Amino acid sequence: MIENPISTHHSDTLFSLIKALTKAEKRNFKLYANRTQSSSGLKFIQLFDILDKQKEPNDEQVLKKISGLNKNQLANMKQHLYRQILKSLRLIHLQKSAEIDIREQIDYAHILYGKGLYMQSLKLLEKYRLVARENHFNILHLEILEFQKLIEERHITRSRIVKNRIEKLLRQSEAQSEIINNRCKLANLKIEIHGFYIKYGHVQNEKDIDIVRRLFQTGLKNIKLESLSFYEKIYLHQAYVWYYYILLDFENCYSHALKWVKLIEENAHLLDEDPDLYMRGLHYVLTSSYNIKAFDQFHHYLDHFIKFEKEKRATFNDNSTVLAFLYIQTSSINKHSLMGTFAEGVKIIPGLLEQLNLYGNKMDIHRVLVFYYKIAYLYVGNENYDKALDYLNAIIDLKAGNLREDIQNYAHLLSILAHFELGNYQLLEYMVGKIRRQLSKTKELNAVQRKTFRFFNNIIRKPKSDHMEQFIKFREEIKKIEHDRLAIRDFIYLDVPAWIDSKIEKKPMSVIIQERLKREGH
Repeated sequence: MIENPISTHHSDTLFSLIKALTKAEKRNFKLYANRTQSSSGLKFIQLFDILDKQKEPNDEQVLKKISGLNKNQLANMKQHLYRQILKSLRLIHLQKSAEIDIREQIDYAHILYGKGLYMQSLKLLEKYRLVARENHFNILHLEILEFQKLIEERHITRSRIVKNRIEKLLRQSEAQSEIINNRCKLANLKIEIHGFYIKYGHVQNEKDIDIVRRLFQTGLKNIKLESLSFYEKIYLHQAYVWYYYILLDFENCYSHALKWVKLIEENAHLLDEDPDLYMRGLHYVLTSSYNIKAFDQFHHYLDHFIKFEKEKRATFNDNSTVLAFLYIQTSSINKHSLMGTFAEGVKIIPGLLEQLNLYGNKMDIHRVLVFYYKIAYLYVGNENYDKALDYLNAIIDLKAGNLREDIQNYAHLLSILAHFELGNYQLLEYMVGKIRRQLSKTKELNAVQRKTFRFFNNIIRKPKSDHMEQFIKFREEIKKIEHDRLAIRDFIYLDVPAWIDSKIEKKPMSVIIQERLKREGH
């Protein structure tokens, strides 16, 4: 039985926060707390130690260990401890994040202004306005400009003496407002497009294509595409990446993902300030090159990604660490599926699972579903069908509603294939009927899925002596849609042609894929 890493989520926010702390962060918190609290107010440090040692949150145990504490006092103490931990974390991340630093300096400017030292406040604001501009923090940039305007409006400053100083301030404010408004529209567009994918997956027919195109074109209508700022360009490329990704146009998807990556490389300080944005771009470069079988680009950028992660690992926060794991491991599995090196691929699974159990509570169901499917696919390619079924059953049993219907459908198909290989024909007859009823409630199946279900439904009713004839007929059917653009993704998730050929030619799937690559000149 496969453990579901999502189940390690806790509703107790304080407990979850403590468990998310590194050893260094815990040590820093203790130093911070001892420095800022009086000896009479250190009970919350005792609470911290108790919670840190617990495997599951247990308030009754806490009440027994801290004498004279009732439930109401415990609730207040937990709130206090939560705030103190966040304050200590803020001090650590202040040194690592320009954004947090700018926010703190704006707070200092407010304090100075409140003390009547408005010229000092203006000086501080101007210094950090330039930092905000350099880092493309448009919202912070506007916040600083608006505060500067407020001071100029209420007080007579030397700014009036400087020629066009006030006029320039007003123009900058208007420009940032326009950028933020446009950026907001672009963000809304990419979230809408992404939302379609999360719910439905890739387009399956012309109707889907029309829906996605209209959704995208409608979103673009009210967006100014001239003289875009840095993040506007990034958001536009992200929107196009999702648009073409959903439309299965992986060449254009690759092109926009690469432009996204190059934009960040041209602003090299962002590799440290926002590595997540860079890694997301690399992920789509890898995914697109994998889907179009652009082997040189895929291997180049995978090596580049691994090198980048090693160089920057020490500076990563938790989100960056999880993203690097997720994207590098996904591409590593993809590499073995692409090259047909399934025996090598299954060797990386134990290490992958260790990390998945470590980071699973910081990943959403969607990503876990995809990981389980890719692991199962490696096992099928390596002819370890029982092991594959462990992961496929975990996908099928996950109560994810209509999240990633396409992955659920592929899991059902791969499950049927695994049972067929194991010779579980009686079970298959029951399974095919049950799955057909389940899938009738979901979105319409695509052509590959429909033909594959029909094939299994037919072959399990035939004697073994007729199986080869059924495989040959099925191969002819699949040939008709093998190069259909709408079927590209289906054959990536489940290489039906390679599996059929392996049955007809009586060779392992790995050999079939490697022979095919040689014929194609790879």
